[in-house]
Amino acid sequence: MDTALQQARDCTDGFTWIGLQDPSPEVIHAIAEHFGLHPLAVEDAVHAHQRPKVETHGESLFVVLKTARYVDSDELVEIGELMVFVGSQFVVTVRHGEPSPLSGVRRELEAHPDLLSIGPSSVLYAVIDKVVDDYAAVIAGLAVDMDEIEAEVFSDQHANRAERIYKLKREVLEFRRAVRPLEEPVAQLASPVTGLPVDRRTEPYFRDVHDHLRRDIEQITGFDELLTNVLQANIAQLSMRDNQDMRRISAWVAILAVPTMVFGLYGMNFEHMPELGSRFGYPAVLAFVAVVCTGLYWRLRRAGWL
Repeated sequence: MDTALQQARDCTDGFTWIGLQDPSPEVIHAIAEHFGLHPLAVEDAVHAHQRPKVETHGESLFVVLKTARYVDSDELVEIGELMVFVGSQFVVTVRHGEPSPLSGVRRELEAHPDLLSIGPSSVLYAVIDKVVDDYAAVIAGLAVDMDEIEAEVFSDQHANRAERIYKLKREVLEFRRAVRPLEEPVAQLASPVTGLPVDRRTEPYFRDVHDHLRRDIEQITGFDELLTNVLQANIAQLSMRDNQDMRRISAWVAILAVPTMVFGLYGMNFEHMPELGSRFGYPAVLAFVAVVCTGLYWRLRRAGWL
């Protein structure tokens, strides 16, 4: 850290970019003292758990982003946090969590010297663009699992998928809460009338990011609505299957009621029963029961109860 700060002091041509991941409060306060960061912004960077936002403190800018990645094996959206301090000659990024590593952002900027020459605003654009690109990867992972759930619900397998649907819906809602509030800050960065201390040459780049972000929000909202419909369809199918089972049970109860009644009548062991003296009484009763049960089975099957 001391080496990085010394290099920042020696930098007279260009700007300094310092990246921190899960830093201690002491490190953040040392950085803040060197660059003169606002105490309220430093407090947010230390404690994290902030909503996406853009704040101006004098000539510096403080941006909070929510990062995300999708763990397909667990069907889990991991949400992290990224704070960016932007000044006229410095950029400080503070990451909390694993999503959206920034190691490739520097290489991407160095491959585009025209963009890098704009200064710290170009780094801010590249960081936000990286975060939004990672949103697209999460959306792709969610889309695959949602297709699987939809196919399972409407398959012939009689299984209750409510737990998996509810779990995925909860992840989509958490992802939506992380992404949707970022739309307004990015729109501010892309607008020339907000008066934010960013280089106006980056406006077209921020507008492009804003378009991608709006598309992501629309897809996430669509996922939420689709999961709600799939959950309702799953519940409706379960209710339908329960009704079919009840009708099937009721149909067999009705069929078995005939021999139960007839055999119960003859099981009372009365002495004077006319049929007991008949040679054909027993086979006639069996034939009667068989005919009635067969007729009931045929009628109930035609009615869709069996």
